[in-house]
Amino acid sequence: MNSSTDPQTTAAMQAFIQEENQKAAVQQIISKLTDTCWDKCMGKPGNKLSSWETDCISNCAERFLDTSIFIVQRMEKQAQSRNGI
Repeated sequence: MNSSTDPQTTAAMQAFIQEENQKAAVQQIISKLTDTCWDKCMGKPGNKLSSWETDCISNCAERFLDTSIFIVQRMEKQAQSRNGI
C-alpha cells in the first residue's frame, strides 16, 4: 500500500497542517498586537519605558486580546446558529 494514501498518514498530515496554520495565525495576531500597541503607546524611544508607556502597552494588549476573544466567540456562535447547533 502506498504511504501517501494511508489514512493514518493523511490524518497526521492534516493535523500537522492545521497546527501549523494555528501557529501562523497566533504569530499574525502577535505581530498585529505589537504594531498596534507600539504605534499607540510609544513616544520617543529611550533607555527604558516610562510608567505611562508601560501602562499604555499593558492596557492596549489587554483590550486587543479581549476584543479578539469577543470576536472569535461571536463568530463561533454565528456558525453554530447557521449549522443549527
